[in-house]
Amino acid sequence: MRYGEGHKESVRTRIVDAASRALRAGGIDGVSIPKLMKLVGLTHGGFYAHFRDRDELVAEALMAAGQESAERMLAEGTKPPEERFRGYLSKAHADHPEVGCVLAALGTEASRQAPPVRRAFARIGRGFLRRIETVLHPESEPGTLSDEALETGARMVGALVLARLVQDDALAERILDAARRPTTR
Repeated sequence: MRYGEGHKESVRTRIVDAASRALRAGGIDGVSIPKLMKLVGLTHGGFYAHFRDRDELVAEALMAAGQESAERMLAEGTKPPEERFRGYLSKAHADHPEVGCVLAALGTEASRQAPPVRRAFARIGRGFLRRIETVLHPESEPGTLSDEALETGARMVGALVLARLVQDDALAERILDAARRPTTR
Protein backbone atom coordinates (compact mmCIF):
# COMPACT_ATOMS: atom_id res chain seq x y z
CA MET A 1 0.00 0.00 0.00
CA ARG A 2 1.41 3.36 -1.01
CA TYR A 3 0.84 6.37 1.19
CA GLY A 4 0.54 9.94 0.03
CA GLU A 5 3.30 12.49 0.12
CA GLY A 6 4.01 13.66 3.65
CA HIS A 7 2.51 10.58 5.31
CA LYS A 8 5.76 9.41 6.86
CA GLU A 9 6.53 12.87 8.25
CA SER A 10 2.99 13.15 9.60
CA VAL A 11 3.30 9.81 11.41
CA ARG A 12 6.71 10.79 12.79
CA THR A 13 5.20 14.03 14.12
CA ARG A 14 2.37 12.09 15.80
CA ILE A 15 4.90 9.81 17.48
CA VAL A 16 7.04 12.76 18.66
CA ASP A 17 4.00 14.64 19.99
CA ALA A 18 2.74 11.58 21.88
CA ALA A 19 6.23 10.91 23.25
CA SER A 20 6.58 14.53 24.31
CA ARG A 21 3.49 14.33 26.52
CA ALA A 22 4.13 10.78 27.73
CA LEU A 23 7.70 11.58 28.76
CA ARG A 24 6.67 14.65 30.74
CA ALA A 25 3.86 12.71 32.43
CA GLY A 26 5.67 9.44 33.15
CA GLY A 27 9.37 10.25 33.15
CA ILE A 28 12.01 9.23 30.64
CA ASP A 29 12.24 5.66 31.86
CA GLY A 30 8.47 5.40 32.31
CA VAL A 31 7.70 5.28 28.58
CA SER A 32 8.26 2.13 26.56
CA ILE A 33 8.35 2.06 22.78
CA PRO A 34 5.61 -0.61 22.53
CA LYS A 35 3.26 1.42 24.76
CA LEU A 36 4.02 4.62 22.89
CA MET A 37 3.44 3.06 19.49
CA LYS A 38 0.19 1.53 20.69
CA LEU A 39 -0.86 4.98 21.93
CA VAL A 40 -0.51 6.37 18.39
CA GLY A 41 -2.15 3.32 16.82
CA LEU A 42 0.97 1.76 15.33
CA THR A 43 2.96 -1.42 15.88
CA HIS A 44 6.21 -1.62 17.79
CA GLY A 45 7.98 -2.73 14.63
CA GLY A 46 6.89 0.43 12.83
CA PHE A 47 8.97 2.51 15.22
CA TYR A 48 12.19 1.71 13.34
CA ALA A 49 10.81 3.12 10.10
CA HIS A 50 10.94 6.52 11.81
CA PHE A 51 13.79 6.46 14.36
CA ARG A 52 17.19 4.78 14.68
CA ASP A 53 16.68 4.11 18.38
CA ARG A 54 14.87 5.21 21.51
CA ASP A 55 17.45 7.92 22.30
CA GLU A 56 16.78 9.61 18.97
CA LEU A 57 13.05 9.71 19.72
CA VAL A 58 13.53 10.91 23.30
CA ALA A 59 15.88 13.71 22.20
CA GLU A 60 13.49 14.82 19.46
CA ALA A 61 10.46 14.63 21.78
CA LEU A 62 12.29 16.68 24.40
CA MET A 63 13.18 19.34 21.83
CA ALA A 64 9.55 19.47 20.66
CA ALA A 65 8.35 19.77 24.26
CA GLY A 66 10.85 22.54 24.97
CA GLN A 67 9.80 24.48 21.89
CA GLU A 68 6.09 24.03 22.52
CA SER A 69 6.21 25.10 26.15
CA ALA A 70 8.54 28.04 25.44
CA GLU A 71 6.20 29.34 22.76
CA ARG A 72 3.17 28.94 24.98
CA MET A 73 4.55 30.12 28.31
CA LEU A 74 7.20 32.63 27.39
CA ALA A 75 5.68 33.97 24.19
CA GLU A 76 6.80 37.22 22.69
CA GLY A 77 4.71 40.16 23.77
CA THR A 78 4.64 43.60 25.24
CA LYS A 79 3.52 42.69 28.76
CA PRO A 80 5.99 43.28 31.61
CA PRO A 81 8.20 40.29 32.49
CA GLU A 82 6.30 39.54 35.72
CA GLU A 83 3.07 39.06 33.75
CA ARG A 84 4.78 36.98 31.08
CA PHE A 85 6.27 34.67 33.71
CA ARG A 86 2.99 34.35 35.65
CA GLY A 87 1.67 31.44 33.54
CA TYR A 88 4.89 29.51 34.05
CA LEU A 89 4.73 30.10 37.80
CA SER A 90 1.11 29.01 38.13
CA LYS A 91 -0.57 26.20 40.03
CA ALA A 92 -2.11 25.02 36.76
CA HIS A 93 1.39 24.54 35.32
CA ALA A 94 2.53 22.76 38.46
CA ASP A 95 -0.49 20.45 38.29
CA HIS A 96 0.03 19.46 34.64
CA PRO A 97 3.64 18.51 33.87
CA GLU A 98 2.51 16.56 30.79
CA VAL A 99 1.91 19.85 28.95
CA GLY A 100 4.41 22.02 30.79
CA CYS A 101 8.08 22.85 30.85
CA VAL A 102 10.21 19.83 30.10
CA LEU A 103 13.06 21.22 32.22
CA ALA A 104 10.92 21.28 35.36
CA ALA A 105 9.28 17.95 34.53
CA LEU A 106 12.38 15.96 33.57
CA GLY A 107 15.49 18.07 34.10
CA THR A 108 16.59 16.09 37.15
CA GLU A 109 16.77 12.96 34.96
CA ALA A 110 19.07 14.53 32.36
CA SER A 111 22.46 13.62 33.81
CA ARG A 112 21.62 9.89 33.77
CA GLN A 113 20.69 9.79 30.09
CA ALA A 114 22.57 8.89 26.92
CA PRO A 115 24.62 11.65 25.23
CA PRO A 116 21.99 12.56 22.57
CA VAL A 117 19.39 13.09 25.29
CA ARG A 118 21.80 15.11 27.48
CA ARG A 119 22.62 17.30 24.46
CA ALA A 120 18.90 17.91 23.88
CA PHE A 121 18.47 18.96 27.52
CA ALA A 122 21.47 21.27 27.24
CA ARG A 123 20.01 22.96 24.15
CA ILE A 124 16.62 23.32 25.82
CA GLY A 125 18.18 24.78 28.98
CA ARG A 126 20.25 27.33 27.05
CA GLY A 127 17.23 28.22 24.92
CA PHE A 128 15.09 28.70 28.04
CA LEU A 129 17.67 31.05 29.55
CA ARG A 130 18.06 33.00 26.28
CA ARG A 131 14.29 33.44 26.08
CA ILE A 132 14.22 34.74 29.66
CA GLU A 133 17.08 37.10 28.81
CA THR A 134 15.07 38.41 25.86
CA VAL A 135 12.00 38.94 28.05
CA LEU A 136 14.01 40.78 30.70
CA HIS A 137 16.33 42.68 28.36
CA PRO A 138 14.90 42.86 24.82
CA GLU A 139 17.85 44.95 23.62
CA SER A 140 20.54 42.55 24.85
CA GLU A 141 22.97 41.12 22.32
CA PRO A 142 22.22 37.61 21.07
CA GLY A 143 24.01 35.00 23.13
CA THR A 144 24.35 37.28 26.16
CA LEU A 145 22.99 35.97 29.44
CA SER A 146 22.74 38.34 32.38
CA ASP A 147 22.97 37.20 35.97
CA GLU A 148 19.36 38.35 36.29
CA ALA A 149 18.28 35.92 33.55
CA LEU A 150 20.23 33.08 35.18
CA GLU A 151 18.70 33.82 38.59
CA THR A 152 15.20 34.17 37.15
CA GLY A 153 15.45 30.93 35.19
CA ALA A 154 16.78 29.00 38.17
CA ARG A 155 14.10 30.47 40.42
CA MET A 156 11.32 29.61 37.95
CA VAL A 157 12.34 25.99 37.34
CA GLY A 158 13.21 25.42 41.00
CA ALA A 159 9.92 26.87 42.23
CA LEU A 160 7.94 24.69 39.85
CA VAL A 161 9.83 21.55 40.90
CA LEU A 162 9.34 22.36 44.59
CA ALA A 163 5.66 23.18 44.12
CA ARG A 164 5.20 19.73 42.61
CA LEU A 165 7.15 18.00 45.37
CA VAL A 166 5.61 19.37 48.56
CA GLN A 167 2.17 17.70 48.21
CA ASP A 168 0.54 20.66 49.91
CA ASP A 169 -1.55 23.03 47.76
CA ALA A 170 -1.21 25.99 50.12
CA LEU A 171 2.56 25.62 50.38
CA ALA A 172 2.86 25.09 46.61
CA GLU A 173 0.98 28.37 46.05
CA ARG A 174 3.29 30.16 48.48
CA ILE A 175 6.37 28.81 46.68
CA LEU A 176 5.04 29.93 43.30
CA ASP A 177 3.97 33.32 44.69
CA ALA A 178 7.42 33.88 46.22
CA ALA A 179 9.06 33.08 42.88
CA ARG A 180 6.74 35.54 41.07
CA ARG A 181 7.92 38.45 43.23
CA PRO A 182 10.79 40.48 41.81
CA THR A 183 14.13 39.99 43.50
CA THR A 184 15.49 42.77 45.70
CA ARG A 185 18.88 43.42 44.15
